[in-house]
Amino acid sequence: MKFVRLGTAGNERPAVLAADAEGIERTYALDPLTAEVDGAFLASGGVEATRRALAVGMLPEVPAADQLRIGAPIARPGSIICIGMNYAAHAAESGANPPRVPVVFLKPANTIAGPYDPAPLPPGALKYDWEVELGVVIGHRALYLASPEDAAGVIAGYVVANDLSERAYQLPGEAGQWTKGKSLPASTPVGPWLVPADEVDPTALGIRSRVNGEVRQDSKTADMLFDPAVLVHHLSQYMLLEPGDLILTGTPEGVALSGRFPYLSAGDIAELEIDGLGTQRQEFFPALPGAAPKTGDAQ
Repeated sequence: MKFVRLGTAGNERPAVLAADAEGIERTYALDPLTAEVDGAFLASGGVEATRRALAVGMLPEVPAADQLRIGAPIARPGSIICIGMNYAAHAAESGANPPRVPVVFLKPANTIAGPYDPAPLPPGALKYDWEVELGVVIGHRALYLASPEDAAGVIAGYVVANDLSERAYQLPGEAGQWTKGKSLPASTPVGPWLVPADEVDPTALGIRSRVNGEVRQDSKTADMLFDPAVLVHHLSQYMLLEPGDLILTGTPEGVALSGRFPYLSAGDIAELEIDGLGTQRQEFFPALPGAAPKTGDAQ
């Protein structure tokens, strides 16, 4: 199954992609079960309820689904929790040693955008960078978990995410801060799908990015220093994780910060993909001062 949200910006409706009796993938509306793919839906057993509804033919097919905009597959999360330098090679290209404990920072929830929405370049951006990441969606309340094994049980599913970052705000000088560099509107495209956790091995996925058709990142989640279950367990010792929260697990080597590639410019096209979780695509445009984001997900 693949959970999606379809419709115009700000008016997305929940749906699920699943194979019919003949093995043909179709898109079914989730309206009979829920008004949203959100924390309440996930915490109340929404994934299993969807499986049961599909088995008995309860869900109607979405007409002309391929003509509808795809939004982020989860409604706006309460928190976006990010892990820095979780791949040793990316830490090295950033000029840092691999961390011995997870590096944690937060992004505002209003940075969420759809996977194919046009992506704004901030006014005055000098070093706007891409970061393909495996996203972990929390399905149950978690605090002070006893072990990574317990942590695996609170993960609802996985998504593709792009942690877009303005390095000129993030790093240099006494005013450089990760929060400033990673809080820009529409800087967290997510999707296209949310795939349930029991259908994914998060430690055995290919993870890639391309800019204008040229490969930038090509790695495997097996190269993570801290896998998703370890990260969820670690985070639960310091904060309350709630259903619908999104954890971004870090990016592999191959970003512009490495010095090997140019930073993003207007007209560039970034494509990011993770095995089994789909591909997202953004075309970048110059945002005007005072302009609102073009996506409903980021509102």
